[in-house]
Amino acid sequence: MPHLLVSIAIVFCASLAHADVWTFETPSENIQCVVGQDAGTSDLSCTIIERSGAPALPRPADCQSDWGHEFFMTDKGAVRMLCQPVNQNRNGYDRAEYGVTGTFGGFICHSSKKGLECRNEVGHGFFLSRAKQRIF
Repeated sequence: MPHLLVSIAIVFCASLAHADVWTFETPSENIQCVVGQDAGTSDLSCTIIERSGAPALPRPADCQSDWGHEFFMTDKGAVRMLCQPVNQNRNGYDRAEYGVTGTFGGFICHSSKKGLECRNEVGHGFFLSRAKQRIF
């Protein structure tokens, strides 16, 4: 019997909040993500509520709000960091347990004790943990 790839067989326990929106968070509840899917495109937004160290990118001169907490990308676009107030509510999203890989609307995300890594269809993505954030 052929074996399926583990990354394909394992899926986050993400709930379908609306017909085109999924939410999930890491077990620490410190990283929360929302995936939106529309006809022909999708986007992923992740918030790291509490972080330490330098942000993944320098603060833009025109940013007068929180910086280094909000990461956004589309299924084929580069990652952008957003200058906006960080939502510190723990929203009770479905949990992406450590060691689990899930696919959502053109994104692959892997949750581990080291942090959360997400990539889109063209290889852009980010790694988020309390101590370090990286964009690629």
